[in-house]
Amino acid sequence: MHSASPASGTERTPVHHDVIIAGCGPTGAMLAAELRLHGVGVLVLERDTAPASYVRIVGLHIRSIEIMAMRGLLDRIREHARQRPAAGFFAAIPKPVPEGLDSAYAYLLGIPQPVIVRLLEEHAVALGAEVRHGCAVTGLAQDAEGVTVQLADGQRLRTRHLVGCDGARSTVRKLLGVGFPGEPSRAETLMGEMRVGVPPEEVAARVAEVRRTDQRLIVGPAGPGLYRVVVPAAGVSGRAEAPTLADFSRQLRAVAGTDFGVHSPRWLSRFGDATRLADRYRVGRVLLAGDAAHIHPPLGGQGLNLGVQDAVNLGWKLAAQVRGRAPETLLDTYHAERHPVAEDVLDNTRAQMELVSPEPGPRAVRRLLTELMDINEVNRHLIEKITAVGVRYDFGPGPDLLGRRLPDVDVAQGRLYDLLHRGRGLLLDRTGRLTVGGWSDRVDHLDDPTAALDVPGVLLRPDGHVAWIGDDQRGLDAQLARWFGHPAA
Repeated sequence: MHSASPASGTERTPVHHDVIIAGCGPTGAMLAAELRLHGVGVLVLERDTAPASYVRIVGLHIRSIEIMAMRGLLDRIREHARQRPAAGFFAAIPKPVPEGLDSAYAYLLGIPQPVIVRLLEEHAVALGAEVRHGCAVTGLAQDAEGVTVQLADGQRLRTRHLVGCDGARSTVRKLLGVGFPGEPSRAETLMGEMRVGVPPEEVAARVAEVRRTDQRLIVGPAGPGLYRVVVPAAGVSGRAEAPTLADFSRQLRAVAGTDFGVHSPRWLSRFGDATRLADRYRVGRVLLAGDAAHIHPPLGGQGLNLGVQDAVNLGWKLAAQVRGRAPETLLDTYHAERHPVAEDVLDNTRAQMELVSPEPGPRAVRRLLTELMDINEVNRHLIEKITAVGVRYDFGPGPDLLGRRLPDVDVAQGRLYDLLHRGRGLLLDRTGRLTVGGWSDRVDHLDDPTAALDVPGVLLRPDGHVAWIGDDQRGLDAQLARWFGHPAA
């Protein structure tokens, strides 16, 4: 049983789960929590028995921070994170935070990846999700009623839907036969955290000198006594072998003329610049999210954020499908909305890879872009692109706000995002004349003439994107039906 074709025979085991998620990284854990907000039964299967042994620091960008605030998770995450300005993301070009970033969370949160995974998994479990570690998916077959999932230990499970959140080498994607076109890795890079044996000022001076012509070298503070080291891996043994401290030392000497006396590594890894995007995010009852659907170089730190945002886009739609409330085409909007976003991320990481090249042409382009980023609008545009606050879904003709996420504006009850913790839709009404009628079991209504908006009313989807703007009840009802299905009797 290794295909996505319908199962043979007429006997089928009963459906035991609403949704099975393969993979309990940030994307899988966030998706599980989103589904549980709507009462959907969720089983998460994680291949690994324990968290990764290395502690890589990842960054939550503005839109992901907003999402954590929308779900009431931000305060807990902040306890484990370090805050830094929302600047210098694009190709590591050092520019200040642009003026006019329209967010109450215009910063980055650096947090160890195992910690954010643990926090999101705990959140999902607290909401009722079941997580099983040491369970690898090896086969699947789907039919009109559901999906049969086979595990490495021979166990078979039955589910209405399966979502592959199982990473760049996704087993689910391969079993589905979904194409993963793009470019293979051309350049390898070493990355790790370790101590150095020379004074900080000596490190800073040498790195500054090298980076005048080669942006690929990074040796910078990563915590008390630790340095984050990024250096090209040309000539280092193949990816099948883990890099060693000797590899880092040799590459540092080749690029910087010194290895800075590196010692006592906390973790060592390598990455390539492969760039690939799945042809389809959905095949029948099986879907893909996170790195299972897209991979790209880590420049700009967008990978984890892109996956978490996939999960928040998909969760409420898949829940509506499971509960029989989804409009006919709702689940198709997941691919329609998220695939173009991933295409844009792949393009901007391709551009960033060119901009860190030591070749004369890319260096000239980098100097020109560095000048252009002195224009605030250019700097802001690139930061909004990297941090995903510039994403606008195509909901048809309308004001520019339509399809965009709504910032965390002031409302009579405090802050808007505090009203979105349950993952429901929200009508924010400044007219006092609108109603959600038969959709009140799925959509909340806040009648607040003091809300900090310059439009009479907005309908927010559970992911915080604006689905309708106006003051006409008939137009509102049409959009309520479009996104939330038929009203209750």
